[in-house]
Amino acid sequence: MSSFLATVKSTVANLLLWSFFTVGLGAALGAGAVLNGTQKDVATIAGSAVALVTGMRLAKKPRIKGFLAKPGTLWFLFLFNGGAAVAMHFALDGVKGIAAAAAMGLVSLGAAGGIVANYRNAAHA
Repeated sequence: MSSFLATVKSTVANLLLWSFFTVGLGAALGAGAVLNGTQKDVATIAGSAVALVTGMRLAKKPRIKGFLAKPGTLWFLFLFNGGAAVAMHFALDGVKGIAAAAAMGLVSLGAAGGIVANYRNAAHA
């Protein structure tokens, strides 16, 4: 019986995590269409924070962690985010362009670190 309760608890926890992640992304991306001024800034920052925290928790799940550790996924993240960083640098003006390019560049560098780590682990094995 405790196995059933543990399964229900795990399912509810996963559902809440994914719900908060989705709501956080929605708030961060959609605040500009609904709100103005300070309220828009607060909703964007709060939504980004919620999505970041829940996204980090979701990335620690075994299935997602395994998917993110695959070489193909790491190469895609490295190339796509690197290209997006370059495009954002040229497409956006001022501080927003620099901040967006830096954020995407950090994601790209993180994926490159995963590629190098996988390469080193394969070389030692």
